[in-house]
Amino acid sequence: MAAKIHTDKDADLKQLKGKTVAVIGFGSQGHAHALNLKESGVKVIIGLYPGSKSRAVAKKKGFAVFNTAAAVEKADIIFVAVPDTKIAAVYEKDIAPHLSKGKTLLFSHGFAIHFKTITPPKNIDVIMVAPKGPGHIVRRQFTEGKGVPSLIAVYQNPSKQAKKIALAWAKGIGGTRAGVLETTFKEETETDLFGEQAVLCGGASALVQAGFETLVEAGYQPEMAYFECLHELKLIVDLMNEAGIAGMRFSISDTAKWGDVLVGPKIIDAGTKKRMKSVLKEIQNGKFAREWIAEDKKGRKKYHSLLQKGEKHGIEKTGTRLRSLMPWIQKRNLKGAQASYA
Repeated sequence: MAAKIHTDKDADLKQLKGKTVAVIGFGSQGHAHALNLKESGVKVIIGLYPGSKSRAVAKKKGFAVFNTAAAVEKADIIFVAVPDTKIAAVYEKDIAPHLSKGKTLLFSHGFAIHFKTITPPKNIDVIMVAPKGPGHIVRRQFTEGKGVPSLIAVYQNPSKQAKKIALAWAKGIGGTRAGVLETTFKEETETDLFGEQAVLCGGASALVQAGFETLVEAGYQPEMAYFECLHELKLIVDLMNEAGIAGMRFSISDTAKWGDVLVGPKIIDAGTKKRMKSVLKEIQNGKFAREWIAEDKKGRKKYHSLLQKGEKHGIEKTGTRLRSLMPWIQKRNLKGAQASYA
């Protein structure tokens, strides 16, 4: 059955009028939601821990910043925009003690609720508004008068107003401009993790690196390998984004189309799909979540090791040099606060 899609006419910002919204965290999603809501006329405050490097950034952008517990106490709607593995600790220490009947807890990802790392009281609404794009795109699209397609879900609804509040929030961040789909915390969490791991991040990164390695090991210049396996990927994905896979194929040469339909299934074959199903099963049964939480608690040694290995890959050095020749590509400070280059 096709998903129900909501647009601007289905949402009313009056649902947020007279309410104070606290955004807990000011990273990728947090800063985008906060700024978009503020510019939509919503009263927004920011909650951060005392030593957060995002405090100065949030204040510079015109927000009142409070310690997390104080922000929760002042707010009617609390958006928990902190990393999945940190939510439980922040919730127990600074959020749960200050929740009271009639408040709303909001998430942009269902991880903590679906995998039960926290258990909210039954007398508050629990909802999700999940833009299908990184926070910086959510912000950029909003400032351009556009929006990122978003999801909404309702987990608890004692007020009987939870869906209306979720739609109002989605409108406030620009989501209803592009379309808002109804889902569940379970569906959003499991499909989001699968997409990240098997296709969008894990699958795509590994495919690009393997292609680069194959060409370089065969004696081709790394710059040529970079252009063919990474740089042009955006151009192809842009065509897919605009008109689907069929639309992308319409725009490429006949030779490229023939290579696409003939060779693609040799690379991504039945064995790949079987492994994808295995990845999905480990998401569904909670194995991935348990292992990720355990890795975080142990200090993320394996996590940092794998990231550092990726940063040392030959494609990174080559890409850095080539991108320096392209002044139109936005330069980003990858070591600073995420919101600082919004």
